[in-house]
Amino acid sequence: MYDFNYGRIPPLHFGAGKIARLPAIVSELGGKRVLLVTGKASLQASGMLRSIQDLLQDAGIEVHAITCPGEPTTTFVDDVCTQFRSQSVDVVIGIGGGSVIDAGKAISAMLPHENSIFDYLEGVGRGMAHSGIKKPYIAVPTTSGTGSEVTKNAVISEVGPAGYKKSLRHDNLIPDAVVVDGDLLVSCPRNVTFACGMDAFTQLLEPYLSPKVSKLTEAIAWSGFTAIAGHFPDVCEAGSNDTKARGAMAYGALLSGIALANDGVGIVHGLASPIGGFFPIPHGVVCATLVAPSVRANLAALRARAPKSPALEKMARLGALLSSHEHGKNDSSQDKQAFSGASDTVTATIFVGQIRDEHCDALVRILDKWTGDFHVPRLGEYGIDEQGLEKILDKAQNRNNPIELTRHEIRAMLKERL
Repeated sequence: MYDFNYGRIPPLHFGAGKIARLPAIVSELGGKRVLLVTGKASLQASGMLRSIQDLLQDAGIEVHAITCPGEPTTTFVDDVCTQFRSQSVDVVIGIGGGSVIDAGKAISAMLPHENSIFDYLEGVGRGMAHSGIKKPYIAVPTTSGTGSEVTKNAVISEVGPAGYKKSLRHDNLIPDAVVVDGDLLVSCPRNVTFACGMDAFTQLLEPYLSPKVSKLTEAIAWSGFTAIAGHFPDVCEAGSNDTKARGAMAYGALLSGIALANDGVGIVHGLASPIGGFFPIPHGVVCATLVAPSVRANLAALRARAPKSPALEKMARLGALLSSHEHGKNDSSQDKQAFSGASDTVTATIFVGQIRDEHCDALVRILDKWTGDFHVPRLGEYGIDEQGLEKILDKAQNRNNPIELTRHEIRAMLKERL
């Protein structure tokens, strides 16, 4: 329980206005020429892209910019590296959602190398080990979901019948610096905010419930839960322009990346890889649509086959935390102040018997409510049918789940969201 190894966490610059430090960070990394990797729309529409480019150029930094149109592919990374390998780029900066952060990470890793990124991808490439030699990389997330800004892998996708979502991975690929600025998050659209929030929640939940979880990850995950519980899903609606609320969600997402990088993920992410490889469905949507069924399936299996599992008490604690914030939103300011200390109360309470069951059921109810209130797309909307389920199940991974689910139980999870 107190015996664990932990991965490196990059220097973090967290808070509103921190983007102003970007030129200094580039200089600290020895940069005079940067490659700026961004998404296709929101940063430009908000005017922030121009401001960031001006910020860098005013500091005497030469800026080259490219757009990542979606989840990075082998072809995209190879083409960008071919284009910029001769440009003597000193530093790569990824500013955007998880796909952009992964794209920048992969580009920084492959610029010093002549061969294709495919050669290094886990499970599908030539099995070559990456040397760890890369260009310095700065990650600046503009959504609160994947936590890729603190992980050592970049996910590369190819969608189709032989599709895959596989990682380029090396300890040195952890970004050299991370800037999380709430001012960059307010332009994130409602549907993206919700999907990313559910992704972050899932990435906290799965390591938290893992049978192998360390005490450190438990504490990190709980801190992330308390941040998210206080602002989600309000940040998708009335609080969408609240920098403080956006910062809290970004904090939860950051911690979710640290948690999953060190203690793994469960059945939702074990399904997300084949689903995203075979079908054109965003990763955040997979998490958003499957997290409630996954908790329901795990809860039923634990009650039937492992009623003394500590995962049940953890689910109860989380259900109590979410319930306290849910009720607090409808009460007087005095009551809201009382609810603000709910996380301390929850961590001090032992959940057993009927009380534990009630709070576990509350967790499922709240996740179902979020799924319904935000009209989360179903798997069938992306072309997945009964026949497709079998293909997904053949590739599914069930590692780090609180209990080993049967193929029948996993199939029922998926069918619930067809």
